[in-house]
Order: sequence, then C-alpha cells, then structure tokens
Amino acid sequence: MYASGKYSSRGPALIPRMKTKHRIYYITLFSVVLLGLIATGMFQFWPHSIESAADWTLDKRSVHDAPLVHLPVSSPIPERGDLSCRMHTCFDVYRCGYNPKNKIKVYIYPLQKFVDELGVPISSTGLSREYNDLLSAISDSDFYTDDVTRACLFIPSTDVLNQNSLRIRETAQALAMLPRWDKGMNHLLFNMLPGGPPDYNTALDVPRDRALLAGGGFSTWTYRQGYDVSIPVYSPLSADVELPERQPGPRRYFILSSQTAIHREYRAELERLKEENGEALLLLDKCSNLSQGAASARKRCCKGQVYDYPHILQESSFCVVLRGARLGQAALSDVLQAGCVPVILADSYILPFSEVLDWKRASVVIPEEKLSEMYTILKNIPHRQVEEMQRQARWFWEAYFSSMKAIGLTTLQIINDRIYPYAARTYEQWNNPPVVKWSSVNSPLFLPLIPPRAPGFTAVVLTYDRVESLFRVITEISKVPSLAKLLVVWNNQNKSPPEESLWPKIGVPLKVVRTKENKLSNRFFPYDEIETEAVLYFNYLYTYKMPGDIKNWVDAHMNCEDIAMNFLVANITGKAPIKVTPRKKFKCPECTAIDGLSLDQTHMVERSECINKFASVFGTMPLKVVEHRADPVLYKDDFPEKLKSFPNIGSL
Repeated sequence: MYASGKYSSRGPALIPRMKTKHRIYYITLFSVVLLGLIATGMFQFWPHSIESAADWTLDKRSVHDAPLVHLPVSSPIPERGDLSCRMHTCFDVYRCGYNPKNKIKVYIYPLQKFVDELGVPISSTGLSREYNDLLSAISDSDFYTDDVTRACLFIPSTDVLNQNSLRIRETAQALAMLPRWDKGMNHLLFNMLPGGPPDYNTALDVPRDRALLAGGGFSTWTYRQGYDVSIPVYSPLSADVELPERQPGPRRYFILSSQTAIHREYRAELERLKEENGEALLLLDKCSNLSQGAASARKRCCKGQVYDYPHILQESSFCVVLRGARLGQAALSDVLQAGCVPVILADSYILPFSEVLDWKRASVVIPEEKLSEMYTILKNIPHRQVEEMQRQARWFWEAYFSSMKAIGLTTLQIINDRIYPYAARTYEQWNNPPVVKWSSVNSPLFLPLIPPRAPGFTAVVLTYDRVESLFRVITEISKVPSLAKLLVVWNNQNKSPPEESLWPKIGVPLKVVRTKENKLSNRFFPYDEIETEAVLYFNYLYTYKMPGDIKNWVDAHMNCEDIAMNFLVANITGKAPIKVTPRKKFKCPECTAIDGLSLDQTHMVERSECINKFASVFGTMPLKVVEHRADPVLYKDDFPEKLKSFPNIGSL
C-alpha cells in the first residue's frame, strides 16, 4: 500500500521546510550513517561481490566482459520444485554413461549478466567471491568438461548462494532460459543462505523445477533424501584467520557459547546454566563498545572483557551451535576449525554432508527442549571419547569445510558416488582421518567393477610335498561346474613338482606356480594367473595391506595364516565367519608326525600366542563370537541315512 499526497517542486506539501542550518546538519548526519552502513556491509557480510575484479576467466572472459541478457516480462518461470524428486525419477543417469574413471562430467554455463526489461540486474551483488571460488575449483577439477555434449551435470554461472541478494522471479526466469535446462534435469544449484524474513524458508525460494539443490540450511521437511545435498554454510573466517591445530585434551572451559544473535529464551537458559556451573561455562556476546566492521566481527565480549574470535573457541571442550533465523550457521564451521566439539541444538536440521559423514563421531546433537540438561549430558561423555571427537571435528573441517573448493568437490563426489555406486568411497574413506588409518585397509570390494576376463572361479591350492592328497583335492574340485581354472602353488623349493603326465586329467586349465620361498602367505598372493572375479579380493589386502608385522610373523612361524586372514576380514566387515560343515573329515594317508605342521606339539601353543599377537597389532579383537553352522539339507531330519548326501559330518 502506498500513501498519496500533493507534492510541490520543493517536496511533500505535508512536510514543512527545514531551516537551512538544520537541513545541512541532517544531510551530513545521514551521509555519515550511510557511509558507515556501506563500510559495515563490505567488511562484515558475505557473499563478497567481485564485480570490480577482472581476473576470473572460467570461460576466458572476465565478469565485465560477460554478455548482457534481457529477460522479457513474459519469460517462462519454472515450477517451484518437486518434493518427490529422487535420483531415479528426476535425474537422467544415462547422460553420465560409462567411463573408465567412473567420474561424472560437469559443465559450467558461460558467464552472463541477466537484467530485466528496465536494465535492472537480477542480483544486487552479481558474482560473489565465494561463488567465483567454487566455480573455479570445479573448472580445475577432474569433474569439469568444456564439452556440453559430454556433460552429465550442469551448473549455472548465476550466483544463488545468498537468497537475500536475489530477485526471486527474475532469477527463476534466468534459469529457465538456460539452453539445457529441460525442467532442471541434471542441473545443480548451490545455495547457503536460503529463505528470507519473516519465515526464513529452509530451502531456496527460487522456483527451480527438478534441479538438484546443494543447500546450506535444509530441514527434514524440505530435504529430498538421496537427491539434494546438505552443505555447510561457509565461514569467511576460514580464509582470513589461521588457527593452528591444537592437540586434543582438556581445555580451560568445558562449554562455550559465542553466537551473537541467539533468541532471548535460549540466552536466558544459557545464563541459568552459567549461574549453576560457574567458570566451566563461558557465555559470550557481541561487543557493544566497539565500532562495527571487520574488527568487531572477530571479537566477543563477556562483562567488559574482550576475546579474540574464533581463537577463543580453542579454549573450550564443547562449543554451542544454536539455530538462528536460519537452521544452517557459519558458526558450525568456526567451531570445527577450532577443534571444539560442536553441541548442535537445531531441531530438524539436516547436518552438512550427513549422507556420508558420521556426525556422532564429531558432534553432540541435543534437542532444543533439552538445553537445560546440556551440562549433565556432556559430563557423561568419557574423556577419551571427547578427545576423539575433538580430533574428528578438526579433520571434518580440514577435509570438507575449510574452503569453497572443499565444499564444492565434496558435493560433486557425493553425487558421483550415487551414479557410480560400485566405485563409491567407503564409510572409512569418508570418515577416517589419514593419520588414524593405521592399517590402510579399506573395503575388500575396492577393485573397479568391470567384466572379468574369464567366467567362473579360480581354485588356488597351496601344497608342499603331499602329492597324493594334492591329486585327490584337484580331482574333487574339478567336479564343480563353475570352475574356470585351477592354480597350484608349489611351495617346495627343494623338490620339483610331478611331471605333467602324472597330474590328473581335468576339463579346465591347470597351472603350477613355483614360489621362491616357503611361506604360508603364498596361498593368499594375488597371482596374475587368476583371471576370474570369483576370488577373494581379500588376497590383495592380505598381501599388501596387512597391518603391522603380522604377515612376517606368519611366515617366520609357519603358522596362523588362516587366523590372520580371519582377523583381517572380521576387522573390515565387522561380521563373524560362517562355519560350513564338511562332507566328512579329511584324511591324509601321507601325513606323519615328522612332516605335519599341525602335528608339532608347539603348533597349537603358537596359535594361542598369535591370537594375542594379532589383537595387539590391530588394537582390538575383531573376531566375533558366533553360534551358527551351515549344515546340509536333511542332516538332522529323521530320514534314512543312505539317502543323505552328508551322513557323517562330526560334531560342531
């Protein structure tokens, strides 16, 4: 609504003219205030405009050289956004196709300046420094392609990081004009500050059809699980302030609150906790005695005492991160950088990159209604766990929060993992800092899923000198229809294997490999002769990734290679083995007390020793207790014995 009034050439008729000296005074005062607001906005708020910069050349063209595009009033507007969208309904994976590197290809649209019919830009800030850094990082990565026909994912050069700077309708029209828009299919938008007053929606209000949204403030109501990506709200302090990593351990304060725009009810509750727990809790606020600007943004105050921010965060074990007008808060990034464990109180908030990051290892999430119980909850966390969380928090920041590059490439990797799930990063790769990957052991399925060179499976048989038993094993294994090759590992350097004419005649290739040393670990070596896929990938892990000196210990003692393999597999999978019942007990007519390893009196003693040895190397006991056995059909049924395929299988 607008009020109308009669105006003269000197101004509104209802407003009396000021005296000249008063008018000069108010004009001067207004000018000073205006300049102060402009300076504050330049130094304190982001995104930072880089319209004056001419060094961004993603398309070999600076911001100033970008062509001007006029948006007709009648330009189409996309649909608001389909909340039912998922990767299988709103994303065309066939555009991605197959490539040997299992990498999606990302195309960035050339820079354009969109204006309405009156020449007014669709954004008040243009291209921000943050979005410039994001696009530059993507253009320098392995994901990028400048060939639009090869692209699997499309990213507009229109900056929508901060909704406050956008004209909603005109921005939506600009998106719809993109040549490959196609109702937003396979398009990705980055937004960190969604919504606006008074309700502050938790997702970008710009209509976007089916486009994916990497958003910085999703709630459970607006987040499309498995489609959108929840990203952090970038903190400008990440680039401007360097905080050296601090060793985990007790800090000066137990709990610290440093946010300056906390709702009065939450602040009142924090002040009550402060009264109850004294110096264990430090409650900071903005400094009222400092002039606004970049300097004041890096200061916090408590009862007249000034603290440097974010440095003060390193002095506390736990740091409170409360919701503000928006769910996503840049304070979370500052807290992680300081190695302080974030205590997050923001109901329904989708934590950044929660699709792949295990936030239980780096944070404490408390319902807002339990703010009054926060001190008690945190006191019940063991000291050792707090130290691990401090270490994990800092690493999360370094790997995923520290720059727009880290945020952008992490987002693309998550989408990449959805499209190529067989080549996706594992939980350990996403969540384990490199310094604690003591074994460097990852998932056994780390090899690329490609068609095998031969169908079926390869049988690998380790032998030393028991030829008769070896031939019996070969004969029995050869009866399996899916056998593709049989590989015999001859582990005796003092004796040659039998002549070719003496070996059993079987219907698949039989290959003999002679080893250079008599090692039990030779049974797990990934030989080049294995050309099928139905082999333990675990062979690679046993040979090249076994932690500590376990492999050397096994070879030196000629014992426990089977236990070492079980330790390895159980540690990786977290699962117990399945005991498969044999048809009958294996008998070795050639075995004597002289040459049998298992008949040596010290053999079983060493097997007990090796369990203790391996547990100390792994740092835990990965083996699982299980009371299960896979018995043959009819084993315990009341059925004639002669009709049972496995009548005599022994005790459990």
